[in-house]
Amino acid sequence: MPTYDYVCDGCGHAFELFQSMTDGVKKICPECGKKKLRRLIGAGGAIVFKGSGFYKTDYRSDSYKKGAAADSGGKSEGPKGGGEKKSESKGGGEG
Repeated sequence: MPTYDYVCDGCGHAFELFQSMTDGVKKICPECGKKKLRRLIGAGGAIVFKGSGFYKTDYRSDSYKKGAAADSGGKSEGPKGGGEKKSESKGGGEG
């Protein structure tokens, strides 16, 4: 649930309110009781992912991992070398 900033145009009271996104905008100031409260537009909070990463294969079942290990002959999955060929030009026309 996000935190919203509010300010009262009547008394100048400013505060943060932790509320659901589906909740309506508050209109009455908790300090003076007037209907002069307005919600401010903020930059919002950033999403922070901590850890080594999140991959779709992180949460595979043990039975899947055992089956995958049997199919690959016990080798771990990863990038396989030698799949790319570099083309070299012999005796080019530059120079």
